[in-house]
Amino acid sequence: MSEAPQTLHGTEQGVGTWRRSWPSDAETSSHAAAPDAARGAGFRGRMRGVSPDDRRDFLLRLGTALGIAAGGLWQRRLGAQSIAAARRIDVHHHFAPPAWIAEVNGRPLLQAANTRWTPEQSIDDLDRGATTAALVSITNPGLWFGDATATRRLARACNEYGASLVQRYPARFGLLAAMPLPDVDATLAESAYTCDTLKADGIGLYTTYGNTRLGHPSIRPVTPELHRRNAVVHVHPTAANCCRNLDYAPGVTAGTMEYGTDTTRAILGVTFSGDAAAFPGIRFIWSHAGGTAPFLAGRIDRGSRNAADRMPNGFIPEAKKFFYDLAGAANAGAVASLLQLVSSRQILFGTDFPPGGSNADNAKALAALPLLDDADRRAIEWDNAAGLFPRLGR
Repeated sequence: MSEAPQTLHGTEQGVGTWRRSWPSDAETSSHAAAPDAARGAGFRGRMRGVSPDDRRDFLLRLGTALGIAAGGLWQRRLGAQSIAAARRIDVHHHFAPPAWIAEVNGRPLLQAANTRWTPEQSIDDLDRGATTAALVSITNPGLWFGDATATRRLARACNEYGASLVQRYPARFGLLAAMPLPDVDATLAESAYTCDTLKADGIGLYTTYGNTRLGHPSIRPVTPELHRRNAVVHVHPTAANCCRNLDYAPGVTAGTMEYGTDTTRAILGVTFSGDAAAFPGIRFIWSHAGGTAPFLAGRIDRGSRNAADRMPNGFIPEAKKFFYDLAGAANAGAVASLLQLVSSRQILFGTDFPPGGSNADNAKALAALPLLDDADRRAIEWDNAAGLFPRLGR
């Protein structure tokens, strides 16, 4: 019998409780409510010795509390809709800590757009797209390059940078913490640190680590711990060792087909291994509309008869429990197939920013889909993510 899940973190404060050093929402509200003279004196006193970046963040938060647009900062109005009125969460959004860039520069699968990332770039994109917040995660080529010690150090550096980013902009970012898999002991330690100390909003995993896929027995000890924490686990695709160097036609890259295929391999890994059925506390989010799995669901379900001891209800009932983001998949073909597997209540908005396009463009693509009505779009853009990440959905 599986152990009853606990919550990922004890409160909805999230990463914002870690090393707070600038004004809280309550503090900015008190400034807004004070008489003009007192507010001005308090403001000037508070700003003494504060860095330009922290001063800019404080001004933005104060401007929001006063209900005005802070000119010259990253908040701007989009027609009649202000950022405060935006109701969209991007669950598939990438960041690039300096330590990660230093490690991955020149490695296969790295896209140039990720090397140019800055926090300002993300906030500007969110504002232009009227998107409230983004869950940030590390993208390809990942963290695992064969050296367990280096991977542990890199995961910690990425997570502490991500936590500081969320601490600085708690209303704009959430953290999907990177794990040093396939090192099980290091991953158990890092998951405890990121969830209990950094208060991460969720966990970010990859479909494959070298030759080790999700669902492999060698990394299974991590699964009951994530279940115990009732963790939200976002799974990002990569190209498995078997297939990243196949000689396709000129111009075909790993991202063209292998990412979707490896997503399907990972979904089969966690279902056919029995992990999905045994540890239902894990709330999986699969990237890019689940790769090819929704289209192949009927065929896979027939094959699941061979795994009845690990998946007694078959594949499709397990796949229906998962969530799926629409990064790179806000098109009629992908969405039509996905809606045959799950309802709009299991689908999430995502962009794969920066290489995957802007929030504005992805929102326009979603709005143009005739398969979805207003209630569907509201669920995809806001309601579903707000339920998974309540700190950002308040």
